[in-house]
Amino acid sequence: MPRKPAITPHPVSADDVDPRHRWDRPLQAPGHTQVDFEERVDFKRLHAYRQGRARQALAKSGLGAVLVFDQYNIRYLSGTVIGEWARDKLTRWCLLTGTGEPWVWDFGSAARHHRLYAPQIPERQSLAGMVGMRGAVSPKAGLFKRAAEEVRDILRAEGVAGMPLGIDLVEPPFLFALQEAGVEVRDGQQVMLEARMLKSQDELTLLNMAAAMVDGVYQDIFEALKPGARENEIVALANKRLYEMGSDNVEAINAISGERCSPHPHNFTDRIIRPGDQAFFDIIMSFIGYRTCYYRTFSVGRATKPQIVAYKKAREWMDEAIALIKPGVTTDKIARAFPKAQDIGFESEMAAFGLNFCHGIGLGLHERPIISRLNSFDDPMELQAGMMFAVETYCPATDGTSAARIEEEVIVTPGGAQIITLFPADELPIANKY
Repeated sequence: MPRKPAITPHPVSADDVDPRHRWDRPLQAPGHTQVDFEERVDFKRLHAYRQGRARQALAKSGLGAVLVFDQYNIRYLSGTVIGEWARDKLTRWCLLTGTGEPWVWDFGSAARHHRLYAPQIPERQSLAGMVGMRGAVSPKAGLFKRAAEEVRDILRAEGVAGMPLGIDLVEPPFLFALQEAGVEVRDGQQVMLEARMLKSQDELTLLNMAAAMVDGVYQDIFEALKPGARENEIVALANKRLYEMGSDNVEAINAISGERCSPHPHNFTDRIIRPGDQAFFDIIMSFIGYRTCYYRTFSVGRATKPQIVAYKKAREWMDEAIALIKPGVTTDKIARAFPKAQDIGFESEMAAFGLNFCHGIGLGLHERPIISRLNSFDDPMELQAGMMFAVETYCPATDGTSAARIEEEVIVTPGGAQIITLFPADELPIANKY
């Protein structure tokens, strides 16, 4: 049976890129099943939007094409993914020129699967590919050279051979082979992050659905936080619930309690939770590729005065930052709402980075904008409607061990910030209060 043509319109011009934001109605958190009686996520529209954003960014960059190995960029351009297994292997790559449709090189049989089930990629452009497996196959085998020449020939055929090629992540032998083939290579990650910065209504809906899943998991954690439970047991509970709810990848869950709270170790252990402990968690997972980064802090059974004071400060910093978020505001102004490194006991902003800051979220965990006292004063950028990012605060308590950690995910709307992380956090939650 003949294959249907690619769904994505070609070419997608800047005028075709319509984010279809409906700021006049509530953002949906629908069920996962598509239905015929209400509009939910339109994946054809999502594919067209993402390619349109990439073409816009590419047109402004001076590059003729981007060759991407970052799994988030591959998914953004092609709408294809073969799971968490591929994340760090550099075994897939995707090429998009300013004049053509995406080319995707896949790991073995995945290419045949995508020719059958991913019609947004032209059939002849879904190819098998393999080069080095992070060095396991020596460059002497010639696979890098062959792949680089294949890319060069496509650039020639699509009329951009005289322009630079942008690359995001790459094995050095592939980079060298491209240069030996006469291809001028430049940084392509900036182009892709520029494209991914503004989310469509479909992307915001998926991000909201992901946040709603974590809302529910925090209710489970709140009920399970009792003396005798271990950090790893809470992590196991959260993983189980998230996969049951439809997550396609639970990347990490930080579970930190008691004396481990200060300084913040960004991990979990088998520590036993005790009465009066402060405990905070970060749930990092994705639903249809769109991620969460969502901290909540609890006290177990009871809260001490130092814990309450630390939480209040962390919440105040959070609320001050969120109050500033609206289109037209520059990121340096938001960074000033965060405490200086010395205010939380660190010697420099580098040492305190990641504790009080903002970071974009989408297919990747850290997208634009990154807002902090480390970078935003030197390189401010203006907020735009359609951005989505997490706001994080951290405050150590005066008892020397406890600490408060809060994170809210917000969407920049024409009227300001819309918070989509809804598990209550205005005041310190006390689980299983005595």
